[in-house]
Amino acid sequence: MNCYSPNMVLTNGVWLGENPMHYSLPLFLTQLLFVSVTTRAIAALLRPLHQPLIVAEILSGLVLGPTLMGRIFKNSNFFFFPLRSENLMKTAANIGLLFFVFTVGLEMDMSNFRHTGRKVLSVAAAGMILPFLVTISLSYTFREHLLPEPNNNHAFYIYLAIALSITSFPILARMLIDIKLMETEIGHIALSSAMIIELLGWILLAIGIAFTGDTSDTNDPPPPSHLIILAGLLFVLLCIFVVRPAVGRFMRRTPEGEVMSDMDSGTILIGVMAAGLMADMIGIHSAFGAFLYGFVIPPTPHATALIGRVEEFIKDLLLPLVFFGSGFRTDLLMIKRLNHALVIIFIFLLSSAAKIGVIVLIAVYFSFPVLDGIALSFLLNPSGFVILSIAQDKKLIEAETYAIMLLLNIIMTITVMPVVTAAHKRSRKHLGYKRRNLQCSRPDSELRMLTCVHKSRNVPSIMSLLDFSNPTKRTPIFVYALHLVELSGQASAMLIVHNTRSSNSLPLTHAQSEHIIAAFETYEQHTGGVSVQPITAVSPFSTMHEDVCSIAEDHHVALIIIPFHKIHSVDGGMEVIHPSIRMLNANVFKHAPCSVGLLVDRGLSSTVGVNRLQHLRHVVVLFFGGADDREALAYAWRMAEHPAVSMTVLRFIGKGEEVGEQDEQYVSEFRLNFVSNESVVYVEKVVSNSEETVGVIRGLMEGERHDLYVVGRGSGKSRLTTGMDEWSECPELGPIGDLLASSDFGTGSATSVLVVQQYVGEGAFREGVEEDEEVVVESPTKLESVQHYLSGHTASRGGGGVLA
Repeated sequence: MNCYSPNMVLTNGVWLGENPMHYSLPLFLTQLLFVSVTTRAIAALLRPLHQPLIVAEILSGLVLGPTLMGRIFKNSNFFFFPLRSENLMKTAANIGLLFFVFTVGLEMDMSNFRHTGRKVLSVAAAGMILPFLVTISLSYTFREHLLPEPNNNHAFYIYLAIALSITSFPILARMLIDIKLMETEIGHIALSSAMIIELLGWILLAIGIAFTGDTSDTNDPPPPSHLIILAGLLFVLLCIFVVRPAVGRFMRRTPEGEVMSDMDSGTILIGVMAAGLMADMIGIHSAFGAFLYGFVIPPTPHATALIGRVEEFIKDLLLPLVFFGSGFRTDLLMIKRLNHALVIIFIFLLSSAAKIGVIVLIAVYFSFPVLDGIALSFLLNPSGFVILSIAQDKKLIEAETYAIMLLLNIIMTITVMPVVTAAHKRSRKHLGYKRRNLQCSRPDSELRMLTCVHKSRNVPSIMSLLDFSNPTKRTPIFVYALHLVELSGQASAMLIVHNTRSSNSLPLTHAQSEHIIAAFETYEQHTGGVSVQPITAVSPFSTMHEDVCSIAEDHHVALIIIPFHKIHSVDGGMEVIHPSIRMLNANVFKHAPCSVGLLVDRGLSSTVGVNRLQHLRHVVVLFFGGADDREALAYAWRMAEHPAVSMTVLRFIGKGEEVGEQDEQYVSEFRLNFVSNESVVYVEKVVSNSEETVGVIRGLMEGERHDLYVVGRGSGKSRLTTGMDEWSECPELGPIGDLLASSDFGTGSATSVLVVQQYVGEGAFREGVEEDEEVVVESPTKLESVQHYLSGHTASRGGGGVLA
């Protein structure tokens, strides 16, 4: 018997000798503090293993509960977690559960179910039905070993089958974000399948509750299941045909793009409690009412804002109590019946094996690699923690059985991340794709590009470069426009694929994303031959290159375009966007699975709309030889096909040096293709050293004004560029690219530069580029540094004087 005093809520302080733990509020705050601190400590220990937060929350319950602390300090758990506080903790946990499942339903878009293909429906149906039937069959077969008495066997079997066949949608979503699979085809199939599986699971749960009811008191008569099901169907119809349109009209009161007022958003959130109350009064679990209410709300940016309002507080403070309670009420050391434990483990393993096997078979049937099928099957494996908690609350599952099931679910959840990561990495390593660079692709084939954007000011220059690239129906370009956002103050990184053709796009994570997406959507509508898929990646700069490279590989991109870490300013100079972008660019060059182009914009954005202009734009290609220069010429090949582009290909040949066979063959093919095109001019310059090379480039820059220089990053292994990288300000541009990008060199400060690196395979030696060496120029101007270096360099060789 527990006695409660309504006056013992707030303490008068410790000065009168009162114990704060005897009062409700201080006790509850202390419990929240213990739960939060312990969960975060365990999560920090598990962070290198990339485990989801739910594992840390359950383990914290096991640590503070009778499994560990209850045995080490026999009275401490009763001091901080006495029996009289159990109802308060359960109430707070159920409030957190209500809003948690509300956000789960809110994140599900009903329109996705109309567009899911055979793959998703097949995976979801087989992944749910087969383990459900296997569990039911095995439970009846071994029913004598599962429950000590025959009461409520049917209810127990239903809950056990649902727990072993369901997939937790929010847990899966956070796993996909952590291992950066959200934007992949496997990620899309897993997430869509989990949505369908969880929806079916909640429906089965509602039906099961209707037939079993709350059996905590066996003296109560059985519930009227026919009335519960009838009232449940009416509740579902009410939510779909009354609540959904009413909430939709209410949300449309706030124009799109404006923030919903606190009064309006609070009114919608009140509906969560009303839906939970109605479901509980019907006889269905209140969580199903909150889930259904969130599911029927139309997916709009305002609905996304509701998730943001609820997530931080509920998921950080109240929701951990749900999973903490699962571990806290469990004593793993009470597992003593060996036969009973072996039967539960056998059913669990066989059900999981059935799910894994059928999903792998379906994946192979739809031409997926076996490793991808294994990754998909583990992602969709059981995560029915909430179902188990509900079953325990309704006294449908024994404490020993619950402890075994909880331990098995924890082990399964822990194994998902390493298995999926290893399988997907090996699958990607074996698959790959052929056209990783432009030289291996036909100039008239579709070009898949990944263009990176940091700010809105990067967009015009990217569009100009796309215009130069000759997008037509015969030579189409598919662009993945990636907005890179620095992670700041958020729980985890995320990657969002936006749908430009629907107003119900995925939530925006940054204010500039909306403008960038709108700009690319408008460009796509008014430019023929270009298709755009906007993507937003939110991650720290230290790992941002992983997002870039992962998207490029998953979408078989041939060329990545990254912006320079400096941007053209109003006064004609260059200002730094963010110092970490330079490190990002270097990492992309180093780890990219395809060719990379770095764009130094100094006025290229003013040429937007080259497809619709009659006067010519001037492009210069500097060719020294090597893989990177051949890739630069391959990209220029597409540009040369454009009727509004005139091109000069300036080839440098070393005096007395042998010309590379591959270089000679590719240049000959280019010249032969444009032999009758008067807009393409081919010029050869024979030079002896880097001094003469700089002189030729300077003379070119002081002549006719050009719009764009295209040059290879490596610039070949030749004495024509020897020593130039030693005075480079930006070694990531290569010696020639760094020279062209310098505002101190010649009069070419208004000319943009595209530096291209060809993908030549993992671990291959890159010609002429020192990855790790960086020299900072401290002279007054870069031109003086060039002159100083070249004068000393040529003098030591016995050559001529300084640069004229």
